[in-house]
Amino acid sequence: ILPVLPIYAAEFTGQVVGVIDGDTIDVLNNGKAERIRLYGIDCPEKKQPYGRKAKLFASSLVFGKTVTVMIKDRDRYGRTVGEIILPDGKSLNRELVKAGYAWWYRKYAPRDEELRTLQNASMASHTGLWISSNPTPPWKYRRVR
Repeated sequence: ILPVLPIYAAEFTGQVVGVIDGDTIDVLNNGKAERIRLYGIDCPEKKQPYGRKAKLFASSLVFGKTVTVMIKDRDRYGRTVGEIILPDGKSLNRELVKAGYAWWYRKYAPRDEELRTLQNASMASHTGLWISSNPTPPWKYRRVR
């Protein structure tokens, strides 16, 4: 019988010292700022509609606070990819999707049914960026830049 492995390989706790945009933050790890790309979601780019609002929303939840980073992977830029657990136990990643400030990034989290459900609910209630009838996903926006 093989042991059941946890979804996350490792975790650390640290203070959020920077919010780069809605889906990228800096968290202190052993006295050094570590760049974290939020797993399973993609927020609008800064110059896209709702990009600034996504950053402000994320900042309001995490800046200066101590969070737990559940490490999932590393991206092609060497950034840590993870889920950010807020002091109240909620997930920043999921709160952004719930508030309509991020897309569920199916390409990288295809089996995350909770993200799918949260996105569908925010779309149905026209929350955040879903006020627009056909918002441009950031991965398409980046492709034409």
